[in-house]
Amino acid sequence: MSKTLVNEATELTAELAIEQANWRREQTVATPKLLRSILFTTGGFAIAILFNLLFPQIAEGLKDARYAFGPLTLDRNGFYHLVLLAIILIYILLGVQAYFTPHKRSRYVKQAAFRFALGIALALFDLVGTKLKLTPQPFFPGPSQILESFLIEGPYIGTNILYSLRLFGTGFLLGVLLGVTTGVLIGWFPKIYYWVYPVLKITGVIPAVAWMPFALTLFPTPFAAASFLIVICSWFPVASQTSFGIQTTPRAQFEAARTLGGNTGYLVFHVAVPHAMPQIFSGITTACAGSFTCLVIAEMMGQPGGLGYYINVAKVWAAYYKIFAAILIMAILFSLILAVLGAIRDYVLRWQRGQFK
Repeated sequence: MSKTLVNEATELTAELAIEQANWRREQTVATPKLLRSILFTTGGFAIAILFNLLFPQIAEGLKDARYAFGPLTLDRNGFYHLVLLAIILIYILLGVQAYFTPHKRSRYVKQAAFRFALGIALALFDLVGTKLKLTPQPFFPGPSQILESFLIEGPYIGTNILYSLRLFGTGFLLGVLLGVTTGVLIGWFPKIYYWVYPVLKITGVIPAVAWMPFALTLFPTPFAAASFLIVICSWFPVASQTSFGIQTTPRAQFEAARTLGGNTGYLVFHVAVPHAMPQIFSGITTACAGSFTCLVIAEMMGQPGGLGYYINVAKVWAAYYKIFAAILIMAILFSLILAVLGAIRDYVLRWQRGQFK
């Protein structure tokens, strides 16, 4: 008996030694590739900085204005350099973090070429838009002029960002809650499906902004009217996907739950809804994109704040660099919202990891 235990312990020790040796070999092979990827990733943004420093700017003899940025005093080119240096630092830190996780390391290496191309694109954009003024001005400003918006009126931009987030959060969360509730009801109860689904199908294909005149008439404030439009926009895809997930739950799962004594509530919330979770998150992701588009349109049509309102004001003054700044913020915000939704989805569907992407 003791001899058998000794043999098993020896085999286990040998397996662990082999695994450690394989891991060291993998790290030895992967480290140079990761270092090259870090240099390749940051090289594009370093080239963008060099382009901005080395190429003279065609101007009318005017010096760039300087702005206070914390303890620093920067012109728009200095702020552009600071942003690029921050991007370089972030990618270096991400590369160091990726070293310890194989799948993150592989993803970092694969994305290095795109990141390098992004840096080169910024360099060329700066060259033709800021330095040589080859693009029609002021309609297509360079990246340093776009970033100047944050130096000129950073707090005002921040106020509009918070307004947009508050409006989007209110409408989107209410729409998702209403959509999941409607989807569960029409997916589970045939009579409710009979009466409600035709209404859902008809109203769902109508663009949410088409309800704008009615919303402004029915609701007391522009904020409530815009929230209603976002609710309508997010309600349809979430309700449709939720009902589909409920209706496609295998009958065998219900029979097994009934055999164990499950009542109707148990069947709905412990069998049907968990089975429908992938479809529910698919509907939420679709609703997020539509709701964000609806948000911007609603803000451009009567809101006292928000990024859409900011674009309208900039358009009146022909400040196109501010419009591009707002578009940049929208892209970053939407990417962050999708990342948060993805993290929540991955946590809820951790039992299905590797199957749902």
